[in-house]
Amino acid sequence: MSEPLVNLDDIRQAAGRIRPFARVTPLVTVEGGIGGRPLALKCENLQRSGAFKIRGAANMLLQLRPEERARGVITFSSGNHGIAMSLAASLAGCPAIVVMPTTAPAVKVDIARRLGAEIIFEGTTTIERKARAEAEAAARGLTIMPPFDHPWIIAGQGTIGLEILERLPDVAAVYVPTSGGGLLSGVATAIKSLAPHIRVIGVEPACTPRMTRSLDAGHPVTVPGAAGVADGLLAVRPGDVTFALIRAHVDEIVTVQDDAIIDAVRWVFDRARLAAEPSGAAPVAAALARGTTSWSRDGASAARDVSGPIAALISGGNVDTAAFCRYITEGAGAPRG
Repeated sequence: MSEPLVNLDDIRQAAGRIRPFARVTPLVTVEGGIGGRPLALKCENLQRSGAFKIRGAANMLLQLRPEERARGVITFSSGNHGIAMSLAASLAGCPAIVVMPTTAPAVKVDIARRLGAEIIFEGTTTIERKARAEAEAAARGLTIMPPFDHPWIIAGQGTIGLEILERLPDVAAVYVPTSGGGLLSGVATAIKSLAPHIRVIGVEPACTPRMTRSLDAGHPVTVPGAAGVADGLLAVRPGDVTFALIRAHVDEIVTVQDDAIIDAVRWVFDRARLAAEPSGAAPVAAALARGTTSWSRDGASAARDVSGPIAALISGGNVDTAAFCRYITEGAGAPRG
């Protein structure tokens, strides 16, 4: 049997490596939970740079050779990974370039610029951004820091799984957002390596169900690009490394509609007084829809009761202030954009 692409030792080493760069974020219990079932929110919206991405970005940057850091790094990102890489590069004294979609939220563009990154706009899909980043890297001698499909990135994100288990060892199910799969694959690897009985549930927007269709096909597939409120969850294809780990460790993938995501943003604020961006609230939307039951990934088995607390990962809080105000006052009736 071949060695796993990312293992528990990789994630534990990443936890020590990134300690000066990333916070251990709180796990907040929501009073009343869901249907009386305890619910805990892993608050990566309170992370440095406002999202979980600093974990993977720091873990990769710190393993580059000094001459690679001196030349600079580049990534392609809808926002949060670009912000995280910009922060990590700033802390390490390293030049950074971020290729963002033309539709990137202004709040995320502004944060990356304030951290000293050069911003390049290219297309609306991950594929377009990746191609531009590769061209820039070749022309300038830069090192590419991919947003999700790299073992060092995945191991960094997986440190969240260690923190959840340390604070909530009796957790029964963990809901994790997924786009390209770096966060989900890392968290699932950590949790399943230590506690294989815990259910790990990936959550993606219904408008871009790339992980659902890839699992159905048995290999990564590309879905059409689509607009959606969860701008951080719109990758059109999972990574090759992330897909392999998700297929091995994740119990199921569920999809959520934009209206449910917006209502979850409002629910998180009303019940926990936390600001979650739509991408970060998607796991709560899935947990609210599912309630206290869980199913197998293929959907074939009957619903069964989940015993123990549920955790949902709030992956980020970098949301435009005006949009957030609309979400929490109007819910799913709020205008988009």
